[in-house]
Amino acid sequence: MKRIALKIDVDTCQGTLSGVPALISTLQQHEATGTFFFSLGPDRTGCEDRPTSLARHYGLRTRLNGRYLPAPDIGKRCAQVLRDAKNAGFEVGIHAWDRAGWEMKIQKADPPWVETEMSKACARFSEVFSEIARSHAAAGWRMNRHALRLTQRLGFSYASDCRGERPFIPVIDGEIVTCPQLPTTLPTLDETLIVEAGSTPEQAADKIVQMSADIAGDHVFTLRAELEGMKHAGAFERMLAGWKDKGYQLISLHDLLASLDIKALPRHAVRFAEIPGRPGLRMIQGPEFPFE
Repeated sequence: MKRIALKIDVDTCQGTLSGVPALISTLQQHEATGTFFFSLGPDRTGCEDRPTSLARHYGLRTRLNGRYLPAPDIGKRCAQVLRDAKNAGFEVGIHAWDRAGWEMKIQKADPPWVETEMSKACARFSEVFSEIARSHAAAGWRMNRHALRLTQRLGFSYASDCRGERPFIPVIDGEIVTCPQLPTTLPTLDETLIVEAGSTPEQAADKIVQMSADIAGDHVFTLRAELEGMKHAGAFERMLAGWKDKGYQLISLHDLLASLDIKALPRHAVRFAEIPGRPGLRMIQGPEFPFE
């Protein structure tokens, strides 16, 4: 049976409070599972040192009387919602500590900054869930060499930090990082809406479902609590129904990992480039690494 692993990025406080419960309900209705990757620290979406286009995209209210509101602490304010997802049977992992800060700074960030951000996320995860984090999915598929190395050092079972075609062991600057990568293999709904100008969300959903059928093998699809759980909830339900009609099993990334022979995974170099519909450099699975 072909499978779609659902990777659910939760970027904001509003997405956590509203999008996550909606997605839990929707996925349960469709007998689907998935992996929630949570932002665990301050929600700085729309703050003064970041363009407000993302806030407008998500429909967030970021200012009051012309002044920016204090950034809510997602891991504290929304802790019960995070636990509700786990208690409902969904896998949970780390998206970021400060997602907006990560996307802005990671490309040029030095090792101490990266380690501090990832360590704070791990500590908060343990505080919320009373267990250590086993998976990581970088915000915006933005990484650097030190962050990739930390996925190994922090003991993650796997990471989903990049775009690509199939699971692999990453190699960066000739260095093998033993934490497997389960890359996002399909375009996101918002990317498809940009690339297919004039398409409706429903048409974009149909295109992604058809693309998953046209390309052999299992897939990882990334959705967002703020979009598929809120703004484009109807289009996402259409995707779930379309996948089920085609005989797909809708699973978590942990389920996908469990089916793999980790020792047999190919090694691939990673590179950083733009992808259609999403400006800025993202980590991408590169060519297979010729190493014995």
